[in-house]
Amino acid sequence: MAAPSDPPPESGTAASDALITALAAEALVPLGSAPPDPAFCPAGTRALLLIGTEGGAAWWDRLTASPEWQNGAPDPLDRWSKRILGGLAARFGGTAHYPSDGPPWPPFQRWALATGRIWESPVRLLIHSEAGLWLAFRGALTLPFELPLPVAERPCDNCTAKPCLTACPVAALTAAGYDAPACHAFLDSPAGDDCLTQGCAVRRACPVSESHARLPAQSAYHMSRFHP
Repeated sequence: MAAPSDPPPESGTAASDALITALAAEALVPLGSAPPDPAFCPAGTRALLLIGTEGGAAWWDRLTASPEWQNGAPDPLDRWSKRILGGLAARFGGTAHYPSDGPPWPPFQRWALATGRIWESPVRLLIHSEAGLWLAFRGALTLPFELPLPVAERPCDNCTAKPCLTACPVAALTAAGYDAPACHAFLDSPAGDDCLTQGCAVRRACPVSESHARLPAQSAYHMSRFHP
C-alpha cells in the first residue's frame, strides 16, 4: 500500500478567508497586499501579502510563551516568525520572506507603499491605516490566490494636529528625516528612559497608533534591540 501523501496546499475562493483565520489564531494580521515582485515571487503568484501583529497583549503573550522565546537562543522573534509564516506558506502553496533575509534584502518598504494601505508619514516613518506608526513587519507571504483588502485612506491627510512632528524631545524625527545620532544620544541620557521603557514618543503620539498600543514590556524589549 502506498504511503499517504501530504494534503495539497489550500487554494481557491475560500483560501483567503482560511488564511486570515489562520493568521488571527497566531495574533497576526494582513497589513496589505502588493502586486507580485518578479525578483522575489515565484511564477503563479497572485498576491504578496505583508504580515504584522495585532495590537494589545495577544501577540506578545503568544510570543513570550513560545519555545523560541523560552529556550533563550538568539533572535526569538525572527525564529518564531519563520516557524509560523513558513508553516502558513507551505499550507497555502506560497513562499515566505522576512525582513532579516538577505542579501538580497527584500524591499519591504517598496512593497508596503504599493499596498495602498501604507504611506509615508509627516516624519518619514511608514504609517498604516490601522496600526499607525506602530507598523512592523513579521514577514510577507507570496500567494497563488488574490487576497483583497478594504480600500483605505491615508490617515495623516485628516490629522490636523500632526503631533508626530513635535513629539520627539530632541527633534530626531521630523519632515527632514531621521537624525540617528541625536536619537541615540538622547537615549543614552537619563531623559531618554521614557522612550527606552515605553517606546518611541513619536510613535506613541500618533492618534492612529493608539489602537495598536504596545505593552511596556514589548516596547522595552524592542528598544533594547534598537539601542543596546
